[in-house]
Order: sequence, then C-alpha cells, then structure tokens
Amino acid sequence: MLASSKSDYDNLAAEIRRLRSIKQNMQEHNAQHQTKRQRIIEMTEFLDIQSGIITEYDDKLTRQLVERIAVHDKSLTVDFKSGVDIAVEI
Repeated sequence: MLASSKSDYDNLAAEIRRLRSIKQNMQEHNAQHQTKRQRIIEMTEFLDIQSGIITEYDDKLTRQLVERIAVHDKSLTVDFKSGVDIAVEI
C-alpha cells in the first residue's frame, strides 16, 4: 500500500495539492494565451476589411486598435487591445 504511514499519506496529499496548483496555473495561462490569440485574430480581421492605405490619423481606427500609449523620455510604448505591446524610440 502506497500510503502505509501518516507521513507517506501527508507527502502524497502535499504532492496532489502541488500538482493541482500547477494544473490550475497552466489552465489559467492557456486561457490567457487563447484570449490573446483571439484578440490578435480579431484585430487582423478588422484591419483586413479596412479599405485602402491609411495615410493620415484615423481616430476611429485608433480607438479600435490601441488600448494605451505611454510617453517616456526617449520612447513611446503602444499597448494594443490585442495584447501586443510595441516600444518606439523617439
């Protein structure tokens, strides 16, 4: 019998809890990854239906795609709603 003593049982129970925690973390990570992939797909589809080449600022397009723009001393960070972040040196 695997759990023949209290110590063995405690060790086995601790290992089960540890593995459950790892499983939970992996499931959360996979869900976040899938959500990010879906947002990228949606952003790509949105850009595909846009007509023509973008030659000037478009407020509607910007609001659809950009979550936040952070201004730093020598760079900008653009956080897209898809979850992708881009740093631009200025």
